[in-house]
Amino acid sequence: MTPPEGVPATTGPHVDVVETEDAVSRRAREAYFTASQYQLIWARFRRNTSAMVAATILVGLIVIGILAPFLSPHNPTIAGRDKDYTNGAPQIPRFCDDAGCSWRPFIYGVKRERSMATNFRWVTTIDTEDRRYVQFFVRDWDYSIGPISSDIHLFGVDKGFIHLFGTDDTGKDIFSRTLHAIYTSLAVGTLGVLISFVMALIIGGVAGYFGGWIDGVIQMVTDAIRTIPIIPLFMAIAAFIPQEWSSETRFFFISIIIGFINWPTLARRVRTHLLVERNQEYVLAAQLQGAGAGHIIRRHLLPSFTSYIIVDLVISFPYIVLSETALSFIGLGLKDPVNSLGVMLQNTTSADVLLNYQWYFIPVFFFIALVMAFVYVGDGLRDAADPYGGSKK
Repeated sequence: MTPPEGVPATTGPHVDVVETEDAVSRRAREAYFTASQYQLIWARFRRNTSAMVAATILVGLIVIGILAPFLSPHNPTIAGRDKDYTNGAPQIPRFCDDAGCSWRPFIYGVKRERSMATNFRWVTTIDTEDRRYVQFFVRDWDYSIGPISSDIHLFGVDKGFIHLFGTDDTGKDIFSRTLHAIYTSLAVGTLGVLISFVMALIIGGVAGYFGGWIDGVIQMVTDAIRTIPIIPLFMAIAAFIPQEWSSETRFFFISIIIGFINWPTLARRVRTHLLVERNQEYVLAAQLQGAGAGHIIRRHLLPSFTSYIIVDLVISFPYIVLSETALSFIGLGLKDPVNSLGVMLQNTTSADVLLNYQWYFIPVFFFIALVMAFVYVGDGLRDAADPYGGSKK
């Protein structure tokens, strides 16, 4: 039935579609204007494809680092465990060879013997007659992941050893060392970020809230710290560290030092924001109600830009990891038997490794992936936290 002239139609498929689209658009606008700051940041971040891919890689590396003892078939701190396979090439599991195929993956065993061709030096050769089948959830050395203690590992072989990334000149498994190095570098970065975060909030908050001569003194100290050359400082610290210190003590000491020299940048950002916000009406209202300076800074000023602080922390994380790696690489940071990416990169400096043992460079790719993942995630969060960085929909 046709409606009277001048009266719009209220039924029909076309009108239903229009009404549905309007309803969806209205709900989307309501969700946008009622969303919290973190929901808006997450919505913008999800639209950044490169940042989402980097976040996936970063989460994967973090999980690998945490579960490193379970994923590692060998104890990475024991040298010479596989004396028959020093400087050995990566062992890639296979299913088929000239003798036929197997439904279970396997690797070949090795033989170590003296050869007349090498003046009776020890030579390691592959024994294609010796199949070693890969097994899952095998028992080996004991480890702890937080409160959980176990001796079960993800994979191993029915006899001997398996080295997916090969071995170094001491017989250590590079695959196991790489996984533990990721955890160590992440742990150093996390501890350094936490130290710099706390110092930046306290020092930057005091400078920005009070201003005046207090701000002037703090800024002079901040500028003095920023002008300290890093390499000479760590050379002096390396000379100060006693040789009898354990690996764990050296680890915490290096983390604390890195954290102490990385707080000025974030502190300046906190100070700048508080200088602007301290004269806002909500701050004056809190002061009139008798709130103290510490309460106002902690409960009102800092939460007003928490998202930006988080972004700064994520962006600063790769620089702290780079600091640890660079220091360990030049011999001023962590040392064996601690496994970090910087310690492992020390083994790639000789020409002999470049020409004959290229698998030593496998940890380099994990280091690059870790740093680049943090950089892309940090850039994505920075763009997502910028209220003027994208159009509202």
